[in-house]
Amino acid sequence: MAKTLLIKRVYSEAFKNLGNHIIKNGFKIYFWVCTLLFVMVLYAFTDRLMNGFIWD
Repeated sequence: MAKTLLIKRVYSEAFKNLGNHIIKNGFKIYFWVCTLLFVMVLYAFTDRLMNGFIWD
């Protein structure tokens, strides 16, 4: 239990002062790119379902 609390404390202190704007903006860009790619996959899947794609 003590190791778990120590690991939790280390991670919380490591990310508490994440003040670098490049890293923050990088995570935001990564989130939006992943979201966009996921939406594209959903669109392609529904397009195949609606247009009668033959599932072999």
